[in-house]
Amino acid sequence: MFPLQFLYSLFYIAVVTDFEEKKKKVIQYDISTYKRGDLLEVPRTLFTHFGIYLGNNRVAHLIPDILPVLTTDEKAIEKMVTNNRLILGVIAKKASVRVDSVEDFGYGAEILVNHMDKVCSRPPFEGEEVARRAEKLFGSVVYSLLWYNCEHYVMYCRYGTSMSFQTYQFCKVVRKIVCSKTSSLISFLLCLFIMFYMDSVSIFAILPTLIIPFTIWMAS
Repeated sequence: MFPLQFLYSLFYIAVVTDFEEKKKKVIQYDISTYKRGDLLEVPRTLFTHFGIYLGNNRVAHLIPDILPVLTTDEKAIEKMVTNNRLILGVIAKKASVRVDSVEDFGYGAEILVNHMDKVCSRPPFEGEEVARRAEKLFGSVVYSLLWYNCEHYVMYCRYGTSMSFQTYQFCKVVRKIVCSKTSSLISFLLCLFIMFYMDSVSIFAILPTLIIPFTIWMAS
């Protein structure tokens, strides 16, 4: 957990530089096309955000938010979560499953409906069951970008499996970078540098620098 003073500083910087929020597009969403239990997804900041439509212009979604760390003002917290609040919430690992309007959830971008049905190998539950599962999880949660994010939440609600394709793709890219021959070569050169230019380093410190590039090389 970050020190409170540090979080205040980050929040202040975010508010001062929050010019992108003012450029947010205004889109009229036709809520008559959404059914209770639909899985909604929308591009937001650097990733895709997901939610479950509950009916009556209400969307349940798991969203990071820094504001509950900084204040207990419920009226302020209930307002639409801006991109800066969201990003700082990711850093602080503070999130909640909350209900917002379609407009606030969409955040000025086009909304896709049930697009994950084409990707997930499991059939979706009935709409009422999906909504019931979504409503059951309301409240604060510990957020994890890799292990429990908004996609994990909606996948559990609609398909009964807690997973994230975004996380999988991210880990796949990282694995390609880390386990590449280039990474192995860089690690090996670093090992040589330590061995020949740092005389005071013991054999116990040198061994890991040999093992790491060897392991990366074998895995690449």
